[in-house]
Amino acid sequence: MPTHTDALKSNLGEAGSHLASAAAAAGEAIKGAASAAGDELRLGKANVKSELADSALSGIAAAEAGGGAAREQVDALMDKGRDLIDSAADLIRERPLASFGVAFAAGWIIAKLARSGGDK
Repeated sequence: MPTHTDALKSNLGEAGSHLASAAAAAGEAIKGAASAAGDELRLGKANVKSELADSALSGIAAAEAGGGAAREQVDALMDKGRDLIDSAADLIRERPLASFGVAFAAGWIIAKLARSGGDK
């Protein structure tokens, strides 16, 4: 019959064996987690690079579109300026005396303002 000491030794040996197995399993789990984290990190890095490249391309496209929009606005302003000049020319043709009087009065006011600003 085994003694209590023998049973104690046997149970402690078995516990030690289970602890060694648990430690090995924990080590494998940590290695697996580190490997998975490394894979996720590489995937995340690739995704970040891809999004940054897409962002740069979108920025370049926006800059190109901005140039086209600026040209459209300049063309629209030039058309409005031409329309205004044409309207003024038509008004001068319809009422030449009134136009001369308005131009003369505007010139006189501007000259008066320019002279009074220089005296101070």
